[in-house]
Amino acid sequence: MAVATVNLRALTSWVGIARLLAVLLSCLAFSLVASTWSFGGPYGTWCMFTWCFCFAVTLLVLLLELLELYPALPLSWDDFTSAFSMLAALMIFTTSVVYPSTLISSPCRGSVCARQAVATAASCLCFLAYALEVGLTRAKPGDISSFLSTVPGLLKVFEAYVACLIFSLLDGYASKPGLQWCVAVYSICFIITFLIIIFTIGRCLSYMPFPLEKMLVGYNALAFLMYLTATILWPLYSFKGYPRPSHCNKDCLWNKFLGVTFLTIFNLIAYLVDLVYSSRMVFIRTPT
Repeated sequence: MAVATVNLRALTSWVGIARLLAVLLSCLAFSLVASTWSFGGPYGTWCMFTWCFCFAVTLLVLLLELLELYPALPLSWDDFTSAFSMLAALMIFTTSVVYPSTLISSPCRGSVCARQAVATAASCLCFLAYALEVGLTRAKPGDISSFLSTVPGLLKVFEAYVACLIFSLLDGYASKPGLQWCVAVYSICFIITFLIIIFTIGRCLSYMPFPLEKMLVGYNALAFLMYLTATILWPLYSFKGYPRPSHCNKDCLWNKFLGVTFLTIFNLIAYLVDLVYSSRMVFIRTPT
């Protein structure tokens, strides 16, 4: 049975301070936005969910480390916290862009506008707090005791998150086989990457009946090639014979196609960097 003891270093270390700032800033952001009642629609719901989710999980992490209860959990704590801080940084960054661009009207005046502006600033500072935590907890070169704190591990979180953004923009692909292939690429790579993250946090990768490091290199190479085809086929099939309409708002199909194009390129680059780093970790050994 776990016995709770107080570890004040969980709050006074640089990582603890970054988490405290993230808790305070995310709480400030969603409290100010909630007071304006200007968070309707899918974009507003996403922003409120992001701030509340990151606030709740970070507060839970702080409490578990303060009371030193996390060793009783059946998971790799370092991998979990590294993956969450990376995910939170990405989610807060997206929200810091989406909220002011979609929910703050122009011209903006009055107390509601002031609260929205402060909430946006708090969200941006919250992103910096999570980015600081990612930097502080990132594994040093040669240290692979916590896979998700290494560059390839953090890239896995990035790749899965970008795939989720792609899924949120997918539309109008059912009638074109080329676009259907791209959707299959996004889905297959997301599922495998997500399973790698879950199995790492759950300490299940050690039970694999084959060399894990070389399997990851092979998967990264395959994912890079698959995304390379999607990078070519998606704009080719989505924009061919479909110029940008003169009246194209944020929900316009053409804009969604453009967003998927850029996100596909981002993930292509991420898988390439992931392949390079994981290959170096496997095939280039640092002399001891």
